[in-house]
Amino acid sequence: MEEKKKASGMTPSPSYEIRAHHGMCLAFFQGKGYSDTFSKHMGEVKQLLDTNPLIRITGEADAICSVCPNNQEGVCTSSETVVEYDRQVLLRCGLSGGDVMPFREFEKKVYDSILIPGKREEICGDCGWNALCYFENEKKGKQR
Repeated sequence: MEEKKKASGMTPSPSYEIRAHHGMCLAFFQGKGYSDTFSKHMGEVKQLLDTNPLIRITGEADAICSVCPNNQEGVCTSSETVVEYDRQVLLRCGLSGGDVMPFREFEKKVYDSILIPGKREEICGDCGWNALCYFENEKKGKQR
């Protein structure tokens, strides 16, 4: 994994930690969520990530989870489920927990390895937000 390095040879600190499966969630975020507070926060995080900061891929609570009602003292109440989502994203994108990269690089891996080939439902088709997570051409196919 190629990381951006400072002139000193040191890897810069990532600005955000992002759960691997959130790479899929962010692709389909429409301003809806568990609560108004959560939706507003996720929108703000998405705006910040759109500036392409350096991120660290994690399998633990991240910048998005901080206001999620399922976050109980840093642990997701759906832990077994989301850990498997994370594992699948890491596996399919050829990543490991702790990898550091610009957000756009991570986003591209998620699109190229999961979203464009239509593999998302294999990973998280049982998610409560599944109905929101389709590209426009997929939505038309689901309505037939």
